Amino acid sequence: MPDVAAPALSTAPVKPYSLALRLWHWANAFVVTALLTTILFLYVILKMKTVGPEFQGVLQKEGVTFSRDQVRGLTRIISHRIWDWHIYLGVALTVLLVFRVVLEFLQSGAQRFSARLREAKRYFRQAGSDLRDNRHSLVVKYLYIAFYLMLVVMVVTGLLLIYADDVEALDKIEHEIKEIHNFTMYLVIAFTVLHIVGVIWAENTKNRGIVSDMVNGGQA
Repeated sequence: MPDVAAPALSTAPVKPYSLALRLWHWANAFVVTALLTTILFLYVILKMKTVGPEFQGVLQKEGVTFSRDQVRGLTRIISHRIWDWHIYLGVALTVLLVFRVVLEFLQSGAQRFSARLREAKRYFRQAGSDLRDNRHSLVVKYLYIAFYLMLVVMVVTGLLLIYADDVEALDKIEHEIKEIHNFTMYLVIAFTVLHIVGVIWAENTKNRGIVSDMVNGGQA
């Protein structure tokens, strides 16, 4: 009998951004924004040193008299509630960071960040008329690496601060840990602003559809 060739198996095209990565991206954006919002409420919108006297003044107008210590106790309740949400969101960020690390190993080769970084390096080494764009692409990849490192520092220092009161060794260096945590927060804010500006610039120049790609996965 003549040999019959087996039908060729067609493989589905792989989108640049997997569904898992897209879900991580938007969930991470939400959590980071919510974390920064809690800080905004604590230190700007509901600054406890100024809210207390204002709260006391409103109560006095209604005929209710509270002592300074009583008002301070009420503002502490509000502050602690916000801090509780900050901690919950920090734990969520920890889970998302671990998920991102695991995802890097589970995705297909072309979808991995390490593969994109190698590709950007390869294009950068190639001289040509489009060298400027290649350089920009490589710089963006390194900025993402810096962002991931910021998240690691934020998560680690945040977890250490949670247990600082219970562990004597951590309690001794709590101030230093808090300083690192706060400084990293400013770096995250700077990256967030730079990222948003960069996306808007890209959408209006050569990379139209960059936001929609992070929604639908991009063209395979």
